[in-house]
Amino acid sequence: MRWFDLSIIAAYLAGITWFGAHFRSSQKSLRDYFLGGGTVPWWAIALSIVSAETSTLTVIGTPPLAFKENLGFLQLVLGYLLARLAIAALFLPAYFRGELFTAYQLMQDRFGERVRKLTAGTFLLLRALAEGVRVFAISIVISIVLGSGSMASIAVIVCLTLFYTYQGGMTAVIWTDVIQMALYIGGAVVSLIAILHQIPGGWAHVLAVAGPLGKFQVFDFRLGPAAQFFARPYSFWAGILGGCFLTTASHGTEQLMVQRLLAASSERASRAALLASWLIVAAQFTLFLIIGVCLFTLYSDRNWATPSVTDSIYPSFIWNYLPAGAAGLVLAAILAAAMSNLSAALNALASTSVMDFLRPLDREGKETRWIERARQATLIWGAILFAVALFARNWGNVLQAGLSIASVLYGSLLGVFLLGVSTRRVGENAAICGMIAGLAVMLYVKFETSIAFTWYVLIGTCATYFVGLTASLFWKEHPIRANS
Repeated sequence: MRWFDLSIIAAYLAGITWFGAHFRSSQKSLRDYFLGGGTVPWWAIALSIVSAETSTLTVIGTPPLAFKENLGFLQLVLGYLLARLAIAALFLPAYFRGELFTAYQLMQDRFGERVRKLTAGTFLLLRALAEGVRVFAISIVISIVLGSGSMASIAVIVCLTLFYTYQGGMTAVIWTDVIQMALYIGGAVVSLIAILHQIPGGWAHVLAVAGPLGKFQVFDFRLGPAAQFFARPYSFWAGILGGCFLTTASHGTEQLMVQRLLAASSERASRAALLASWLIVAAQFTLFLIIGVCLFTLYSDRNWATPSVTDSIYPSFIWNYLPAGAAGLVLAAILAAAMSNLSAALNALASTSVMDFLRPLDREGKETRWIERARQATLIWGAILFAVALFARNWGNVLQAGLSIASVLYGSLLGVFLLGVSTRRVGENAAICGMIAGLAVMLYVKFETSIAFTWYVLIGTCATYFVGLTASLFWKEHPIRANS
């Protein structure tokens, strides 16, 4: 039975790698390699945004949140909607004024070369650390299936994903995302049905057991003392404000997401993709949280001990209790989520490295030569992410670890972008001062306070914005270009 499941997983891995690699022939220029030639339909970009936004962290990290607590994580999703509206109003018009390859070219237009490199470098550090956690999450799944160690598990997926990303660029990333997302959502639905089948009384029994324990609670409007208020990661206020700032930063300033928005044929298509992605991601988070509640009911009914690594609860159930074929299909779906996000990160890291650091040094080089350099950068980042993933094994819950790491740096990025699109007087030096101050504040908050990660981006953004604005009062500069 296990060999049948393994054959399904192997067939998926081989098939998706071949599918992604066959896009190599369409890569004629850097615009093709990094932006898909601007010909990708909006609905495919919407699905790709969700794939990049959630990945394996969602698939294996979200069910344990509901298993241990309740549905409070959905409060963040409300903030995600507000963020998308803000991005559509503030950032998309600026991105589509010229022919941009990365988000950080906008910072050069507004402030200068130093801010462009500072924001691009911040993204490279942020994405390398956060993606390392996501890559490690892959090893949890593979080690359950193969019984292999973390290093071997990580190496398998990194190498396969590297191959088709190296060959097919952004076009391969987006279209493999579409297939992989359909697969892992379908796999989640299959696994939910299987879990309910294991519970006598099905969904009605889940309601009877989990309902009185508050497992279906979504909203937490409590205020209370400041120390307690800011220490709770999932409250209505943290969700609305923290979720809004977190997503405005991730989708509006980070190349991983902005690259997808720039791949659209027009600003209108980009906006449609961005807003449609919220409907998908809201449904997706709800699905995985419900799976967590159902697993809680199953564990309670059978008096099973909770695993020491709670992130393994969902994949362990799939592998041990789903029938032959179904287990292989659902685990292949989880690997699909992992590979889609990893491929996106590799392409985004490569595009930022090439377009923001290397290309400005040699603008006369042939396009074919730069495509090869882009592929080489993809390989280098694959090795770096592999190394970071090995260090991520002791960082706690993979979903919260990934979000908290990113949130430390997001504040500086979002703060300086807001300075760029909403002010006229702030110049390059003041913007740099704001970014440094924002990062310093966030390092203090992260290591010296008990403030929950959901507040990090809001705090870092405010510190960056107001320090930059204040510095501009004393540091008279002439901005390169003021956005209206």
